Amino acid sequence: MRISNTVSEALAASMPVVALESTIISHGLPYPQNIAAAKEFEQQLIDEGVTPATIGIIDGVPIIGLSQEQLEQIAKEGTAKASVRDLPIIAAKKINGATTVAATAYLAAKAGIRVFATGGLGGVHKGAIETFDESADLTTLATSPVVVVSAGVKSVLDISATLERLETLSIPLVGYKTDIFPSFWLPTSDFTLDWSVNSAKEVADIVASQDELGSKAALLIANPVPTNKAWNQEDHDRVLEKAFAAAKKAGVRGKAVTPFLLSYIVGASEGVSLEVNLELVRNNIFVAGEISKALSGGRK
Repeated sequence: MRISNTVSEALAASMPVVALESTIISHGLPYPQNIAAAKEFEQQLIDEGVTPATIGIIDGVPIIGLSQEQLEQIAKEGTAKASVRDLPIIAAKKINGATTVAATAYLAAKAGIRVFATGGLGGVHKGAIETFDESADLTTLATSPVVVVSAGVKSVLDISATLERLETLSIPLVGYKTDIFPSFWLPTSDFTLDWSVNSAKEVADIVASQDELGSKAALLIANPVPTNKAWNQEDHDRVLEKAFAAAKKAGVRGKAVTPFLLSYIVGASEGVSLEVNLELVRNNIFVAGEISKALSGGRK
């Protein structure tokens, strides 16, 4: 693992640092939109007085704080999607990789970064009782002590089962200024949360308590997309219904269902889902920056 000088210096000085994933660059957007978004996200943190640490793999080496040239490599070239189990293989093959939520949280924790902003978590997929299809995000976060700010999980997943798994894995979950679990494109779902906070300072207090208790789990912050930036509920429901019908008609099953649905939704929504995705990431980055600053002040 290699930590950039900028990130290393910020960590050594107990300055605020926020980790960012790289799969949104390699797999979430086409070029050149992806590199523009990556630079925008980093600049957003810099403007907040926070050091960005975009994480990716270059020539088999995990990089904590990709350079502008390395960001371009991830954005332009065919890059492997890297979860935690893929890290040693990618290292041995000495190829480039874009880190998922799981791999980013894992590497951020090893680097000593306490806050990570993403779009949405992976979770339990619909039909998992037959397919056992569950994201590695959940089990990885059970042993990666980072604060993860996300807009919940995508509404195509089994939200109820995902929340049950988080409880089973003893991963603490709090809503940020909400007591309703968000569903990515929408600020709400049918599920309430046991706990909520109203400020970054409250999050920092919880992290301090986790440290005192010796907890190795992540702290999940459910941060809903702002109402005025969310997808219209009726349009969302209509597109999702069409997406599930298309998957059924095409005979898509098992682990292929969710990628099919997400790809279909981008086209059927005429890009609206993608724009909402970007808006909620911006919102998560803002909240993550505030939390990182609150943690940094506490350490000082």
